[in-house]
Amino acid sequence: MKLRNIAIIAHVDHGKTTLVDRLLQQSGAFRENQRVAERVMDSNDLEKERGITILAKATSVDWRDVRVNIVDTPGHADFGGEVERILSMVDSAIVLVDAAEGPMPQTKFVVGKALKIGLKPIVCINKVDKSDARITEVVNEVFDLFAALDATDEQLDFPIIYGSAKQGWMADSPEGPQDQGMGPLLDLVLKHVQEPKIEEGSFRLLGTLLEANPYLGRIVTGRVFAGSVKPNQSVKVLDRKGVIVETGRVSKILAFRGIERQPIEEAEAGDIVAIAGLSKFNVADTLCAMDVTEPLQAQPIDPPTLSMTFMVNDSPLAGTEGDKVTSRMIRARLYKEGEGNVALRVEDSPTGEAFIVSGRGELQLGILIETMRREGFELSISRPRVVFQKSETGEILEPIEEVVIDVDEEHSGVVVQKMAERKADMLEMRPSGGNRLRLVFHAPTRGLIGYQGELLTDTRGTAIMNRLFHEYAPHKGDIQGRRNGVLISNESGEAVAYAMWKLEDRGPMMIEPGWKVYRGMIVGEHTRDNDLEINVLKGKQLTNIRTQSKDEAVRLTPPIRMTLEKALAYIEDDERVEVTPKSVRLRKTYLDPNDRKRAERSKDSI
Repeated sequence: MKLRNIAIIAHVDHGKTTLVDRLLQQSGAFRENQRVAERVMDSNDLEKERGITILAKATSVDWRDVRVNIVDTPGHADFGGEVERILSMVDSAIVLVDAAEGPMPQTKFVVGKALKIGLKPIVCINKVDKSDARITEVVNEVFDLFAALDATDEQLDFPIIYGSAKQGWMADSPEGPQDQGMGPLLDLVLKHVQEPKIEEGSFRLLGTLLEANPYLGRIVTGRVFAGSVKPNQSVKVLDRKGVIVETGRVSKILAFRGIERQPIEEAEAGDIVAIAGLSKFNVADTLCAMDVTEPLQAQPIDPPTLSMTFMVNDSPLAGTEGDKVTSRMIRARLYKEGEGNVALRVEDSPTGEAFIVSGRGELQLGILIETMRREGFELSISRPRVVFQKSETGEILEPIEEVVIDVDEEHSGVVVQKMAERKADMLEMRPSGGNRLRLVFHAPTRGLIGYQGELLTDTRGTAIMNRLFHEYAPHKGDIQGRRNGVLISNESGEAVAYAMWKLEDRGPMMIEPGWKVYRGMIVGEHTRDNDLEINVLKGKQLTNIRTQSKDEAVRLTPPIRMTLEKALAYIEDDERVEVTPKSVRLRKTYLDPNDRKRAERSKDSI
């Protein structure tokens, strides 16, 4: 059967997964009466809850006697490591662009990678039915983006198709016709995308996606570049340098057919398949026949820019909610994650009790922590820190990100002011339609930690911020952190409503009556810039003397709700987030006030 391999790349929320849904439905991958979930490619719980793609996934559709292998990629820059590897599997990409928003930072990031390795993309303008669609301007913006990314003349001559994935149609013009469904897009893929290039020689496959299966063990998905492979065939694994990692036999070959994976008897060159049976085969490794000596070239991955320290939870409430609490379990889980996610780096700390995990951004690390807590882990997490580098002259370099903020005109002043405080340089300010402005900055990653929540507060939830790693640049100096101190519990027990009511003028609380607290736990935010120890356990003195006035009813102000991402962005260097399957708590690193004072004194003396 003839083959085509394509990836779908786009910014977050521009409709990639919905587009794949429609292609599967209209190509006959589902039965007429088959019940299929919306966004069928979003397979894990977190993807469904947040409506974002986290893991890249492959599928295929049959169209006019041609099998089209499609890879759905993540749309968020934090998961860019997934996208960079995927591009080596495919021969072209559909660049999906929102007809109102136009090309966004993530579009720029992925398109840049695709053009660099010589892919000739198809541009698909999605959501043309939106009331604020500006189709002509968006097409011009896409062309300008390709030109800015040094596209060749051949790449600049890209085909364009318009439509609405949600409504299930694509056409050569924005007006339609709308009755042909997704057919015009699949026809364009067959016409524009070349058949996979097949290299000479024995069997070679480059691993790009890794997963663990309880029945088959390690499964690696990749593209067969040369030769063919059958189950039970003897093979070996070469790393990037050509060193033999292991030898073994292929136990099973799975091909993507719609949303199912079916075992096949032979995988031929050009196809994208999943292979089981090898215990050490990793992403970026080459699986090959026994006579091959040279590995396939894997795409280099951009370096991590942010790190967090994962520690054993040593609070007084440790072990009460989770069942995976030892450093051995945490270490095994983190190293397993590091194997499958090449954009993540895991190292043991010098003491051996903690683990330093470096990644692309807060979202990527936040997703890892959320996944672990759902698996029953208890963790203690430090504040996110940026990964610095040193130049050849010994100068300290820090990561700088390109930040694009879409905001209503009335709120633009406060955004510019706050970004200036974070040492950001404004590059451009231009109208983006509907009384909104698009602001573009170059800002140090340090200054952006925790800014998302503040931005939404300042703009009443109307601003949209997108970030993308730009480069390493000289250190920009000190950036002021959180301005308020915190309220710290000085006793252990259960919080009492009466005590919290009496303490409300000290600042808003982060806990509710009846919650378990311990000494050194952060229970609220102080109205001033210093930390304050308080007692939230003190009940009302009950006497037998009757009073003239009636007892006042205790009415508490609703507490500040701390989500995981909010908590990680909120804490300072001397604080930690305690994460358990049921709770997210904030605490001081040193629970004893005397230890805190000693640490403060030693810090001042340095």
